[in-house]
Amino acid sequence: MYIDGVGLWCALGYAALALLARQPGEPELGWFFLLVAWTGLPVFGLFYRFLRTGEPVPVRRLFAWAVVFRLVGLVGGPFYEDDFYRYLWDGFRFATAGTPYGAAPEDFFVDPAVPALFQGVLDGVNYPELPTIYAPVTQVVFLVAYWIKPASVAVLQAILIAVDLAVVVLLLRLAPARNVLLYAWCPLVVKEIAFTAHPDGVGVCLLLAAIVLARDRRFWTAAALLGLAVATKTFALVLAPLVLVRARPKHWALFAATLAAAYLPFVVAGGTDLVSLLTFARDWEFNSAIFGLLGTVVPPSWARLVVGLLFAAFWGWYCLRYVRSGEGGIPRGDLLFGVLLLLSPVINPWYLLWLLPFAVLFPSFWAWTASAAILLSYMTGLNLPDYTLQPYAQPLWVRGLEFGLIGLALAVDLTARRRREMQEDME
Repeated sequence: MYIDGVGLWCALGYAALALLARQPGEPELGWFFLLVAWTGLPVFGLFYRFLRTGEPVPVRRLFAWAVVFRLVGLVGGPFYEDDFYRYLWDGFRFATAGTPYGAAPEDFFVDPAVPALFQGVLDGVNYPELPTIYAPVTQVVFLVAYWIKPASVAVLQAILIAVDLAVVVLLLRLAPARNVLLYAWCPLVVKEIAFTAHPDGVGVCLLLAAIVLARDRRFWTAAALLGLAVATKTFALVLAPLVLVRARPKHWALFAATLAAAYLPFVVAGGTDLVSLLTFARDWEFNSAIFGLLGTVVPPSWARLVVGLLFAAFWGWYCLRYVRSGEGGIPRGDLLFGVLLLLSPVINPWYLLWLLPFAVLFPSFWAWTASAAILLSYMTGLNLPDYTLQPYAQPLWVRGLEFGLIGLALAVDLTARRRREMQEDME
């Protein structure tokens, strides 16, 4: 009764969001945040009820409502984002030219060979002066979507929804169902994948599948999947060495060979995503935390160097601790991705898709607070009625509120942990 009641309540909220998304223009931010609270707060309440009572979560109902929410997102379609135009364009270029790399979209603005169906797509591509930044495995997804129906964002949404549901199934193998509820019914996940069609879930799915296989010591398949995960997005490199830490050199060789095989055809064809990726790493900044603070006192190049060294030091420290523990458990992806994002020059909401599955395995108040607080980053010049702001600029108070909420939640976690340790010492 409880899970169906909350499921229906959330479905109504997503239906309202879908209606807003299909109206001309973008949904008003006030309505968006209201519906995020509508669909998010009851889920947290339901989780704590199951945690407190110890009742088993009905997995079929959990999964069925997760499907419903995502189908509603499929009907609603993208809002606050235009990246899907690039995905559709890349699929077209891959299918017709044999590679999506090498040429920037602006090179085709006056090309009469571009079909009328894709002229509108081309007009919507952001940063058209740059070749695509998306990696080879992601490009294969775009190609498959093109083969099914050219220039259809709904087809791409459907593919990514299917992959995301596979993530839910994998999480059910790794964690209690009540924890998986937090991800399967998370507003950020539904918005960024089902509504907006961000492809990060493909890399997350491959990474989780590799972790499941490595746990069973099936390192051959795990190594191949890790190579594909890195060839989907470089974020997977954060965990790949830890997943293979107890594998043999031949498994590491397969990982490297899979990654090389994914890139080699495009290298031969004359280009990869690395050119635009380097431009992104060198020049872009959005919604940053520590990097933004450093940028107020040192040049951006120095700030990038400092945050890079800080993350390398933290990653090295964690790796040593993980190896010395000898336990061989699942790496703390929540901590590693959390620190990476805290230091990163760019924190887009969909980047948390890499962190949240590990917050299912290692639940924390700060991670799930972050899943809601990060949505404040949509308060930019593009979506606010403030014409003094540049398109991707944010009011100063937005970052203060966003990271303040996350910091407060982290303080709650640390306080609770300290109390538990004190109680254990007393016992």
